[in-house]
Amino acid sequence: MSQMTPEEVEKDRARRLKWFREARFGMFIHWGLYARLGRHEWVMNRERIPVEEYEKLADTWKPGEWPARTWAKLAKKAGMRYMVMTTKHHEGFCLFDSALTDYNAKKRGPGRDLVAEYVEAARAEGLRVGFYYSMMDWHHPDGARCKHDEQARRRFVGYIHGQVRELCTNYGKLDIMWYDVSWPLDAEGWESAKMNAMVRQLQPDIIINDRSQLPEDFGTPEQHITPASGGRAWEACMTFNESWGYTPIDTNYKSAWNVVGMLRQVAAGGGNLLLNIGPTPEGGVPVECSTALEEVGEWMSQYGPAIYEATDPMQQEWFITGAFTAKGDTAYFHCNRWPGEEMAIGGLVNKVVSARFMGGKPIEFKQVKDRLVLMGLPSQAPDPLATVIELKVEDTPRQVLGAGHVIIENDPWAKTDK
Repeated sequence: MSQMTPEEVEKDRARRLKWFREARFGMFIHWGLYARLGRHEWVMNRERIPVEEYEKLADTWKPGEWPARTWAKLAKKAGMRYMVMTTKHHEGFCLFDSALTDYNAKKRGPGRDLVAEYVEAARAEGLRVGFYYSMMDWHHPDGARCKHDEQARRRFVGYIHGQVRELCTNYGKLDIMWYDVSWPLDAEGWESAKMNAMVRQLQPDIIINDRSQLPEDFGTPEQHITPASGGRAWEACMTFNESWGYTPIDTNYKSAWNVVGMLRQVAAGGGNLLLNIGPTPEGGVPVECSTALEEVGEWMSQYGPAIYEATDPMQQEWFITGAFTAKGDTAYFHCNRWPGEEMAIGGLVNKVVSARFMGGKPIEFKQVKDRLVLMGLPSQAPDPLATVIELKVEDTPRQVLGAGHVIIENDPWAKTDK
């Protein structure tokens, strides 16, 4: 990368990001020793469990047979196009076979390389493969000491770089390197530029997130959906409940309705949704997650193009009955609160040429200035998650509303009927 001109760097980045920008939906998997306790992935830190006590979990963890196959099949069914799994979380336990520590799944309780199983399962379903790797490490003796001790920093950075090298060498072609928590060092302390150059040398097509304290290829807003500026690639990572790891006492799960709403929101902003599951110690998917994802998959099988492809920017306002995605001269109104037999959409300043249920029948409508009324609708929602209505308009779709009553001057059309 250092030998490329800035223009060449951006061209190469665009090449590597092409699939990612089209993927839209991915599965995040947080799995580790913390699942044995079932009280959040930060349980070791929050409950101040001593390293010696927590480490014993490594010998008692006995996952079921190849659970990653179930995850990958569910991801594919849900309409997801890639997966990202924790190879090492903050607790320091490695799910892969590492030559740099015996604190790993191959040498302790599981007795096998869980990352290798995940990679094979994802590829079997045609899904792109991503590795999450936490730079923070509560188990390594230099994990905190490195902040104040240069010799400790060198040892710890060598360990982190060495494990990243193992991940990029031992599992074939990778698509995403997803770093997390870079405490307690800065980019210079981590030698992040050197580490990421190594990653790209080993994996020329890989994309890297922004959590090694360098911007790299894409942003990762967490637990909120905020589009990046300037056309930068981005991915909102979200939990199903309030926890990343398996936490059965945390029962505030998102429904399929919530997930479909998030998908519309990321698509409208030109980004991706990375939605997390926290498998049980055995590797099972919580039923709340699997049920919702199956419902989402059914919805995506009908309305997928309004998510995957309809990512043109569109000026729009909040609206109680739904919101838009757009592509070219088509606005897709995702109605997730059905009003009944008639629906009005205010502020659409384009002349509407046609209206229909996406993939279905035309809809009768009338339009006066910036008020569009859809008529003759069924009394109940055709799809309770979101019924998508396809509106062909003149010019680029745009919805403009204000706090007060808006009168459009210089009407873009002469007639006020359809």
